[in-house]
Amino acid sequence: MAEAADFQGTSPSPARRWLRRTGALLAGAPLLAGLIQFTAAAPAEAASGSGTVSVALDTITPAAPTEGDTLTVSGTVTNKSKRAVTDAQVDLRVGPRLSTRSDIDSVSKRTDFQSGLDGTIVGGKYTETFSELAPGVAQDFSISVPVDELDLGDDGVYQLGVSLTGETSAQQWQQVLGIKRTFLPWEPEGADTKTKTTVLWPLVSTVHVTAETGSNAQQTPVFLNDDLAKELSAGGRLDQLLSLGRELDVTWVIDPDLLASVDAMTHTYRVESGSTTVAGTHQAVAKQWLAELQEAVIGKEVVALPFADPDLASLAHNGTSVTGSLSHLKEATDVGATTVETVLHVTPSTDFAWPVDGAVDPSIVKVATSAGADKVIARNDSLEETGGLPYTPSSARPIGGGTTAVVADARLSTAFQGDLTGASASTLAVQKFLASSLTLNQQTDKQRSIVVAPQRMPSVHQAQAMAEAVKALQDSGWNESQTLAEAAAAKPDPDATTKVPSASRYPSSLRKQELPKAAFEKIAATQHKLDGFQVILTNESRVVTPFGRAMNREMSTSWRGRAAEATSYRDGVWLYLTSLTDQVTLIDKSETKLSGRSATIPVTVQNNLVQGVDHLVLRLTSKSPRRLEIGGDTYEEQPVAVSGGHSQTVKFTTSAQANGQATVVAQLYTEDGQPYGDAVTFDVRVTEFTATVMLVIGGGFLLLVLAGFRMYTQRKRAARRAGDGGDDGAGEAGDGPQDPEGPEDRPGDDTEESGTGPGAHDPEQPSDPTPDTAAESADPSGTGERVDR
Repeated sequence: MAEAADFQGTSPSPARRWLRRTGALLAGAPLLAGLIQFTAAAPAEAASGSGTVSVALDTITPAAPTEGDTLTVSGTVTNKSKRAVTDAQVDLRVGPRLSTRSDIDSVSKRTDFQSGLDGTIVGGKYTETFSELAPGVAQDFSISVPVDELDLGDDGVYQLGVSLTGETSAQQWQQVLGIKRTFLPWEPEGADTKTKTTVLWPLVSTVHVTAETGSNAQQTPVFLNDDLAKELSAGGRLDQLLSLGRELDVTWVIDPDLLASVDAMTHTYRVESGSTTVAGTHQAVAKQWLAELQEAVIGKEVVALPFADPDLASLAHNGTSVTGSLSHLKEATDVGATTVETVLHVTPSTDFAWPVDGAVDPSIVKVATSAGADKVIARNDSLEETGGLPYTPSSARPIGGGTTAVVADARLSTAFQGDLTGASASTLAVQKFLASSLTLNQQTDKQRSIVVAPQRMPSVHQAQAMAEAVKALQDSGWNESQTLAEAAAAKPDPDATTKVPSASRYPSSLRKQELPKAAFEKIAATQHKLDGFQVILTNESRVVTPFGRAMNREMSTSWRGRAAEATSYRDGVWLYLTSLTDQVTLIDKSETKLSGRSATIPVTVQNNLVQGVDHLVLRLTSKSPRRLEIGGDTYEEQPVAVSGGHSQTVKFTTSAQANGQATVVAQLYTEDGQPYGDAVTFDVRVTEFTATVMLVIGGGFLLLVLAGFRMYTQRKRAARRAGDGGDDGAGEAGDGPQDPEGPEDRPGDDTEESGTGPGAHDPEQPSDPTPDTAAESADPSGTGERVDR
């Protein structure tokens, strides 16, 4: 009679539906009493084999039906036993209306069939039968039923079950052998008060780019691997997130490092392969993905995370005690905004900080807002309600200091975690999400702003389920989309909790995954080394920029659960920076011999970088100044500037004070007095008169003695002749006057007089490096190297 009261071709009104349900209930009261008696007599029989058959629900369409729709449920039934199931029938069961989200959670946890809770069979022609289900064999089913036949009552969420009844050889009577429950949101005419929902759509990946760059002008980047190309390719994770998200009304939350990495892939890049690198080949994929993203974000809200999505909780708990850690967060924030503007040509919001899983404590809030953000995305399983509110309040909460906590709903935000590879798991997640959203809407007549903040890096299947659920939600009659900025600006509920939980309540499971203090100490050490390196460079941006971004990546949230990979990355950055700083070095020297009281000592600086170095000072210090002075003092300094790929030899004037061995130390310094690189220590052996000098002097003395003896014998012979021959011998050959200083009698002609001009005492030695040469050997000086005199 109630059905006859409805006009043909129109949907029954809520009042008519209520009269119809009430009349049916009254008319069926005697039958219900009999059923109750029967159920009480055999409860064990009904549930005795409810785990024999596995029921999977692969699709439910539409996910949120309205008046006039036809509901189609399809899936598979699989006999898990070792015996065949006969006379099997698949039925739809409409269970009770669920008024709270806790009820939904309870239904999700149940596994066995319970006749008093699993509703009534729709029956009629809306079933599917199988004469036999063989062991281990899956059979497909699909049941379509007009929604009006489901006998739904008031608007709300209903339990919907799919059961299989049948017999086995061991139990030869009809019984429920398997059941799967899900939820059916029912809001046919639209809610009077709609929930304003913000859905965050994250584009975040792991770290892909190293600190290493090529020596060419373009500084070709080097990637850790080619995993990013897989994510961008058709069907990949990032490809799916982009293609699905562009069809939805969502807020894009983007890690600028991802954009920078993809942008780098559009040009020449290289990929690590063992101990070498190979050319990257996925430029076309990167270009296409980037172009599609640029189009997708036009007119949409874009939130930029700090560059590389730094782990705010790790920084707050383990990094603030390490000097300089917070400065990296500020730098990452500034660079992030610039990167998004440059790559996507949109102006992003940088007002939001997003700690892992929305878990907060006072230190996390302090760190999150230290770089300029004044809004923190939290979650209501962290910032829990303590005031006993019977409904979920709006997301915006003032938490002091001009900071607003935007509290996401935990149930909705975590609905798509876990393994959603199977169609059944994905379908159940979608239905539970919608059911939870509708139940939330019906908690109160107040309009509220709700935020959904899913996991940062959903898998392909998780993203697909998310998109399906969000699409159904945005098409539903109880939802209204809004931006994250609008949610943050909404009027806060005066009764909502605003107290940030203490550090002791931070989840231990999350704390175990944090970056340790040692990680931040390594980052600080890297920064210190970089600071000392960049001051000597003529083009410091070639080094500062790639290493600055690498240190941002060392703090990334993506390292959670990947401690070994994080350590390897930090070590790689440190080792590569060290290899660069070692390219500017002093060439080793062996023991040097110093003869005479003064000489010059050459020291060579080698620069194997592609760019020049400047603002360096070379200091040569004598450890034995009483024996050897340098520049008239203990040490002497001279400025150094060397072009890329060149060397420079610097000469220091020394003076010997005594014979013996003196230790000399050569050390490079920056202009602010900080040592640069390793010192070179060598010995100088001071011998004022060496063996060679003594030999020369001895030889000269011997020549003089021999010359004098010869003159003596010649004169004695001449006198003897004169006495024997008297004046008769005058005028004979050989008797004429003798040149008192013939060629053989001028020993002084065998030497040159020492000069007195500059450099007269310090001729170049063949072993001395040539200053400012185009290419200088870095081999150490040979043993017994002599210095210039």
